[in-house]
Amino acid sequence: MNAEKLEQAANAAAGIVAAMQSFAEAGSNIVLEVLQGMPFVELEHYPPGDICDPENGSQYYFHAHPPARPSYSDFGHFHLFLRPEKAGGMDGLSRSRDDKTICHLAGISVDQRGFPVGLFTTNRWVTDEAFYTAEDTIAMLDRFQIEGPVPAPAVNLWVSAVPVVYRADLEALIRERDVAIEAWRREHPERDVFEDRRLEVVSWKKIDLEVRLAEIREALDLD
Repeated sequence: MNAEKLEQAANAAAGIVAAMQSFAEAGSNIVLEVLQGMPFVELEHYPPGDICDPENGSQYYFHAHPPARPSYSDFGHFHLFLRPEKAGGMDGLSRSRDDKTICHLAGISVDQRGFPVGLFTTNRWVTDEAFYTAEDTIAMLDRFQIEGPVPAPAVNLWVSAVPVVYRADLEALIRERDVAIEAWRREHPERDVFEDRRLEVVSWKKIDLEVRLAEIREALDLD
């Protein structure tokens, strides 16, 4: 990690810690903050209508699947998106659907404490997106930034900071996604890979926030 990337990761890590401390001091966590006292219903989007930043086309929501669903092994997860047409300077991207523009960047799994525990990518049909190539998707990661008071500034800070702290991991997962998609296409030539319900979560990685924070501190000490 070069000095610039390390500084960005360190600043993002500090933001995550500050956000989680503010949640804890209020006897809360990021999931409770997103629910805002509403009853939790599986598969519903929280907050209702999603959180969108009109300035840069970033968008996210939180939800969870039924426990019996084998593709997800988390308490719930955030889906992160970018709308390139609102981000500016993103012309000429290669996508799978001409009638869709929104790009699913990645998912962030959390546990019951609200700690991030996994990162994942999905097939196109899961979020009804346009499926962009790995390199185009990776280029959009830098554009993802959510600001504003809803549902809370600390929530938006947390959601914006996690992809920065785990940037290299996300890049690897997105590239792994494309390799897996192409392998599935070759194995099942009779099916539209992007609509195949048998392929849902395409790549996934377990993460440990405390370990990553320690890695960043060590890297700063060595710098």
